[in-house]
Amino acid sequence: MVNRSEYVVCPSGVSQGVFVHPVAPEKSPGWLRKLGQQSRPGRVVNICFCVVLLFSTLLTWRETVVLEEAYIANQRNNLENVVREMDAQLQFNVDRLLFFRNGMQAALQTPLAIAVLRDSEKEFSRKRHLPDWHIVLDNRRTLPLNGVSDAFVEQTHFLSRDNPLLGNEFTAAMELGYLLRLSSITGHHLSRFSPRMLYVSRAGFFLSNEPVTKNITEQYYGLVTSPWFTQQSERSNPGRGVRWYTTFSDDKQHEAQQVTASVSLNAQNYWFGVLATQLSVSDMGAFLLHAVEGETEGEYQLYDSRMNLIASSEKQVVPLSPQLQAQLANAYEKDNNGSLREMTRYISWEKLRNFDGVLLRIHSLNEGLRGDFGRISIALTLLWVLFTGMLILSWVVIRQMVSNMYTLQESLQWRAWYDALTRLYNRGALFERAATASALCRQEGKPLAVLQLDLDHFKSINDHYGHQAGDRVLAHIARLIANKIREGDIAGRVGGEEFCVVLPNATLAHAREIAERIRESINSREILVSKGQTIRVSASVGVSASNEHHRYDFAHLQSVADRRLYLAKEAGRNQVRAED
Repeated sequence: MVNRSEYVVCPSGVSQGVFVHPVAPEKSPGWLRKLGQQSRPGRVVNICFCVVLLFSTLLTWRETVVLEEAYIANQRNNLENVVREMDAQLQFNVDRLLFFRNGMQAALQTPLAIAVLRDSEKEFSRKRHLPDWHIVLDNRRTLPLNGVSDAFVEQTHFLSRDNPLLGNEFTAAMELGYLLRLSSITGHHLSRFSPRMLYVSRAGFFLSNEPVTKNITEQYYGLVTSPWFTQQSERSNPGRGVRWYTTFSDDKQHEAQQVTASVSLNAQNYWFGVLATQLSVSDMGAFLLHAVEGETEGEYQLYDSRMNLIASSEKQVVPLSPQLQAQLANAYEKDNNGSLREMTRYISWEKLRNFDGVLLRIHSLNEGLRGDFGRISIALTLLWVLFTGMLILSWVVIRQMVSNMYTLQESLQWRAWYDALTRLYNRGALFERAATASALCRQEGKPLAVLQLDLDHFKSINDHYGHQAGDRVLAHIARLIANKIREGDIAGRVGGEEFCVVLPNATLAHAREIAERIRESINSREILVSKGQTIRVSASVGVSASNEHHRYDFAHLQSVADRRLYLAKEAGRNQVRAED
């Protein structure tokens, strides 16, 4: 039986009929069918009016968008300037950290042969057994070296003094102390951040450019157990790059306490220790506060990669909502800068190149409304409302026009493919579909059969009852044929009362069974041709199939079926003929 869901609707004035495989279904989406309504000539005027109004609204919208983009660009430029300056400050400290590491690596390989360094190394040999100690050169031009005992080092597997370059490391640390003392005198004005420089050795001593304010052993233990130190192990940081770590209080809603950049010291496949620079968070806050001087709106907030607040230009910080933090964290992973909106707050953000964090510029709607850009935003909103209203009106009118055009197009397509009376394929469409089916069956190795059907004594029906009665008979016969064939079969009207059916994947025997069912159905029906008058008709059918001679050419199969059709007529009509 045919699949009713695939019936094609005929144009107005043609009786309801059926057939499978509608024309170009991909060109006839369902939403266009739903738009089909009766057209009204007055709607053309409405369309012209709406198009003109739409374009004028778009031009106005474009101008306001340009102004809004200028406002956003201004905010982003301010942010970029601050990010650029902060990156420069961070880069200076990172470069200095790497410079000190390179200097120590060179000193490890080739220590200076200076008597004062050899004397300090001997002093280390004498004091290394003490619970805690410090060593400073006599000339006081270097920083003191502080350390713990051998016993303390031996208790921790993380620490070790068993390396052949221990003496070289000690003298290299003394040289570093000289460089740190010198840089603190000559380079403090180059950075707005006041960094604390450290070298912490795994051999039980450390160097700091700030005075030791508590017990040496306690301070050393705190340094070697700090995450910025332990993260520089060979397992945690095989690439030996710079690592950033932020120290917070228990309540992370408050600003960070300390920001540390660390880098490991390695030589001859041995990890000696860690150099670190600890930046002042208060200096960072002062830097951000200086950045908003002279501005009437906005604040800056510095976060690490886990969206923990480090510093802010405002004393009273309005925390970001968890949803916004999640959005920023997601955006931070995918891009280097961007912007977000949260209720009445507009947030621009940009990642720092030299720090594992992001800087935010936050300004509220109330702040923006106080300036020219605020008035532009209000105008933009009003224009958007106007544009939306006009767009809806335009869409309603254009939808009607599209509906009418589609209905006309579908009607023309239907008439190009189907016979208006029987609603089956016309001759041209049948031959085209049959050629496609023949090629597919040949490719897949499946049989193909053709039925050629002709109504017996049809001319007498037209002569006795008129052509309208003949049309009713043809339409009725077409419905009977469509109801008896399978889904996927192809049926068409190829002449006045002559029909052709193409049966993919059907052998000669199977095709003969289908033809017999069609013939019996036609012969058993009473057809109403006029008021109170019914008639019976019969049909002769010729059948051919590709499995007879392994030929798939449709023209050949139709010719064989047509010849057998006339053999059926010569044999008495109302029969199926499947052989010559």
